[in-house]
Amino acid sequence: MPMPAETLRAYLTAAFPDAEIAIDDLAGDGDHYRARIVSNAFAGLPRVKQHQLVYAALKGHMGGALHALALETSAPTPTG
Repeated sequence: MPMPAETLRAYLTAAFPDAEIAIDDLAGDGDHYRARIVSNAFAGLPRVKQHQLVYAALKGHMGGALHALALETSAPTPTG
């Protein structure tokens, strides 16, 4: 069963409450998404570690209810 975008957003928001999150349904099937996540949790981490944090937040749904997820992760850019 596909994962609705709202469910995906709920998992990500719970794990990264400070984040700016944008989710796009790439195929219109609730199974292939792109997520852009900007969070302080990613500061100083390599991209692989950032993505591992996201997969952990999905609590095992990646590859099951969620077939494909294109990730764009980053820390906020400093202002000032």
